[in-house]
Amino acid sequence: MKAPLFRDPVFDGAADPVLIWNREAQEWWMIYTNRRVTAEGEGVAWVHGTDLGVASSRDGGRSWLYRGTLQGLDIEWGRNTFWAPEIYWHDGLYHMYVSYIQGVPTGWSGHRRDMLHYTSPDLLKWTFRSRLNLSSDRVIDACIHELPGGGFRMWYKDEANGSHTYAADSKDLYHWEVAGPVLTERPHEGANVFRFKGSYWLIVDEWRGQGVFRSDDLESWERTGLILDQPGTREDDGTIGLHADVVVQGEQAYIFYFTHPGRDGAETVEGPEGRYQSRRSSIQVARLDVMDGVLVCNRDEEFEIGLLPEA
Repeated sequence: MKAPLFRDPVFDGAADPVLIWNREAQEWWMIYTNRRVTAEGEGVAWVHGTDLGVASSRDGGRSWLYRGTLQGLDIEWGRNTFWAPEIYWHDGLYHMYVSYIQGVPTGWSGHRRDMLHYTSPDLLKWTFRSRLNLSSDRVIDACIHELPGGGFRMWYKDEANGSHTYAADSKDLYHWEVAGPVLTERPHEGANVFRFKGSYWLIVDEWRGQGVFRSDDLESWERTGLILDQPGTREDDGTIGLHADVVVQGEQAYIFYFTHPGRDGAETVEGPEGRYQSRRSSIQVARLDVMDGVLVCNRDEEFEIGLLPEA
């Protein structure tokens, strides 16, 4: 399988990918945080002011073509920040929940982070629906899954409450009620929930690999270990795997994640070239499996991806 799977050809900062089947275009889309690696500016301005990048694949996910950025998302004037989209298809509409920050902050703290809800019939024309009222005003990284008894649950990171995963429930994807904390063991982000081989799985980015939890009912979670915590040998895959999305199709599951290939433990390196290398990111894909009740991932395994069309 090609590695890296994708690099953004404009800013070289593709991160936080979500995969969705585009029913109108009949192709897979990868929508991601379009970090501005090459942007000059103070502090962490480069991770703000970000659009949502789009890449498409017509060969089942083997190759990806950069298409641009999503348009029509602005809810106020100026250059603002969009992070980590979650897109969920239901009843003829795509629902997007995306983290939003006003403006282009140069630091991490001191500004609110909201979850915005949009809908679209085609992934191109987006209608703003609401700013969700969740457990705080510092929430990011939504993930949606249908509940066994009906309705939907959203898992998200609440940075005002220990950077833990919280949940909110909805009957219609429009109105949400906070259900409370879900994972409080250690700070983390980027929750992703999926069903695979008879169990529900929850993975979170612990900045040391992906923490893995298993559940039978989406209520109680048992930690089973870490994946993507050890460096891989493929090109651009020699660091931990960050903020991931999983696509499950029958007996196959694929995890799409990003890496910072130029980081060797240091967040920043002096000089323009050093800064560029430590900032740039690549999207990778690996295959998941379950062995003895544990989710496993061999990121060095040779395989061919083959995503199928979805109804």
